[in-house]
Amino acid sequence: MPEAQKVARDVEALGYGSLFLPETVGKEALTQSAAFLAATDRLVVGTGIANIHVRVPSAAESGARTLTALYPGRFVLGLGVSHGPLVERGLGGTYDKPLATMRSYLDRMAAVPEQVEPGVGRPPRLLAALGPKMIEVSGTHADGAHPYLVTPAHTETTREILGPDRWVVSEQAVAIGGDDADQLARAHSHLEVYSGLPNYRNSWLRQGFDESDLVRGGSDRLARALVGMGGAEQAAAAVTAHLDAGADHVVVQVLGAGPTADPRPALTELAAVLGLG
Repeated sequence: MPEAQKVARDVEALGYGSLFLPETVGKEALTQSAAFLAATDRLVVGTGIANIHVRVPSAAESGARTLTALYPGRFVLGLGVSHGPLVERGLGGTYDKPLATMRSYLDRMAAVPEQVEPGVGRPPRLLAALGPKMIEVSGTHADGAHPYLVTPAHTETTREILGPDRWVVSEQAVAIGGDDADQLARAHSHLEVYSGLPNYRNSWLRQGFDESDLVRGGSDRLARALVGMGGAEQAAAAVTAHLDAGADHVVVQVLGAGPTADPRPALTELAAVLGLG
């Protein structure tokens, strides 16, 4: 964990405004968020995404309020319904009616009494929203959406659905360094697991791709559309395209040789092009 905290401090020093962390496997997201918040001074830490099947609503709400009390304005709670195979096989839970499940979860969070961290209020909530109905819920029951593996056109649609007063925090994967074949291989490796999950497959079909793009690891067309490849300039252009489409903030995911590859060299190059720091 100290090594990960050092990465967070370096990300902050490069001029990035946030650090979002997943909860698919591995460490619990709220505890991990507390560690990164404690190690940094101004970095906003977000869960991207905390799985609602992992904790009861009162624990999610109470934990998020405590982080907000300790680090005002620096924590964002991203929540998602996850995926059927992960919930049922990995957690032994039931995956049924995602929209109703999310609405009920958020209603029960809202019912946590004010005496839990009184006067603090709740932190911003974002939902992992891909389809139009979940995007709508992210506007009516939360503060906005955190779309993942989407094109700038999807970001634009999300903004149209949510209007001007809700957050759109899109994710953009980038592959910097190496030749085109190496970058494409990293993109396909990144998409390998996601290409087998119905939620993402359906999202890509809605975004204009077809069944030929949904092979394991995704087609070359899908990979190039979802991953900013080339040098730092091309990666920066992919990030900026989401901002131009209406995103308030873009979360950059660096694709390296594996999931534990050090993102800092690529983030350093990208920060220089984006004029951060």
